[in-house]
Formats: sequence, structure tokens, C-alpha cells
Amino acid sequence: MHAIDMHAHLAVPGRALVVSRARGTEVVARESPDTGTRLAAMDAMGVRIQAVSLSPSQYDDGLDPGLAREVVEIANEALAALVSTHPDRFVGIADVALAHLDLAAEQLERAVVHHGLRGVQIPGRAGQRELSAPGLEPFWAAAERLGVPVVVHPYGCSLGARLAPYSLSSTVGTPTEHAVALSHLILSGVLDRHPGLEVVATHGGGYLPLSIGRVDHAWLIRPDSRGCKDLPSSYLARLSFDSLVYRGDALRHLLDLVGADRIVLGSDYPYDVGVRDPVERLDRVPGLTAGEREAVLHRTAARLLGLADHPAGA
Repeated sequence: MHAIDMHAHLAVPGRALVVSRARGTEVVARESPDTGTRLAAMDAMGVRIQAVSLSPSQYDDGLDPGLAREVVEIANEALAALVSTHPDRFVGIADVALAHLDLAAEQLERAVVHHGLRGVQIPGRAGQRELSAPGLEPFWAAAERLGVPVVVHPYGCSLGARLAPYSLSSTVGTPTEHAVALSHLILSGVLDRHPGLEVVATHGGGYLPLSIGRVDHAWLIRPDSRGCKDLPSSYLARLSFDSLVYRGDALRHLLDLVGADRIVLGSDYPYDVGVRDPVERLDRVPGLTAGEREAVLHRTAARLLGLADHPAGA
């Protein structure tokens, strides 16, 4: 058992309670599974290491800077505490207050240097700003300098009431938000300006890998689409994607498009939109080679997380 699950979450009750008290509201803080339950689930899935990030349901763009500083620290302390219980089984992915452009880089530095976290998760927008916002340049530069991956995980959907019924905000909205967020990163030239930046897209990058041909076409014929130096599809090989696309043929397409060295295993544990059999689903991918399997199971994630000397990366 040597798989690394790079898409799993922790709900931090203390963070929710601090926010609710500050707003004068009452909230029942969502609890994450206890560590024993989490480890048992990992064993059942065949997962040796879980890279754990804050539950995206705990994103909150409306906090003032002081409260944002406090709750991010609570989240990162909780993630570091989980890692400390079983450092051979868990890796922490930091939280930052991305909506506060002056805080995000500072918080990332503290999370990595002080708490020992090995990556950072961000939503699909920085408050009401897109990921292409100029004010985010210090954050991108910090992630590049620290050598930690930025996990892009949008939450919710900006498309409005049309997606309210039938869970469409999740089933259709989430892949859309992924495509929009990643398109801003590519087309604005963020990846050109930060060639060492590692970005990991959850949920297989949503619709973008499926529709990249249309993006390329627009880049070729419309000047306003040409904010990046090269053809947009060429940047997919600069990104990494998790395997959570549910179908073997969809993962086969992603493997053929970007290569196994750009795909990591993802379960979205412990949520119902996730899967409890990510390794089995990988093994059902048509034409999967032994090299592709090993890359997706652990080698790509080990490289991104700086676990090259860990047994899981051997």
C-alpha cells in the first residue's frame, strides 16, 4: 500500500465557532471523522498517505482582516496537529485568506516555515477578484519561491438560481468554476510570469480539459483571448490534475492529454461527492500501463509534495 491521496479534507470546528461568535450567530460546527476512522477509511481505500486540506465549505470571503488572520491560523494549527498524530500517514495543505491580498503570501510563508505544511489550497476566486488579479502576484511568487503546490479547489457556483435544483450547483457548477478559475490562470499569463509555480486542479480540472480546443481556437483568432504567450492547451502540461473524474474513459482522456506525471490520486474524502474506491477506479482505466499506475498512485504527488525521499515515493 503506497498510494497518496492528494484530495482530502478536514472540517475545523474551532474555525467555524470563532466565525459564528464574531457574527453573533449560532452554528453547529461540522465535525470531521476522528483520526481512527480516517485511518481505517484510508486503509480500506488502499491509501498510505493523505494530503489533507481545509473543507472548502469553510471558505469565507467576508471576514475582516483581523478575523481572517485568526481563523486561518486556527485552521493551519489544526492541520499541523493532525499531521503530528501520524506524520507517516498525513501531509498538511495550508489555508490562506486569499481575499485579503496583503495577507495571503504572509500566511503561506508561516504555514510552510512554522507549521511544516506542504502545499496550499485556494478557492476559485480571491473574494470578488479573479485569480488573474494583479494583487495576487506576491502570493504566486511566494508559492513559487517556497516550492509548494497551489491546490485550486473552487466551492459553490457563481451561475445563480438556474443551478439551484437537482444539485446542479455541484454537478454542473463545480466543473464550470474549475474551468473558469484555471482559464484565468492560463490566459492572464500567471504561469508565464511564474514558470516554477506548481498548480494542482481538483476534480480533474472540471470542464477545461474537455473544452480546451475551443479555448485554443479563440486564442488563434481573437486578440482579446491572447493574454498568454503560447497556445492555451500547451499550459495543461504545466498543471496537475487529480483523478476524481468518476469514469475510467474520462480519466483515460486526461492521461492521454497531459500524461500520468501530471495526475494525482484524489478521493475528496470524507464527502459524498467523493469516492471510496479511488485506487480501484484507477485500475479500471482502459489501457492503463504499469508506469501510468505508479505515477498516479504516488510518484506525481510525492514530487509535488516534496516526499521524494519518503518510502511512498520510492
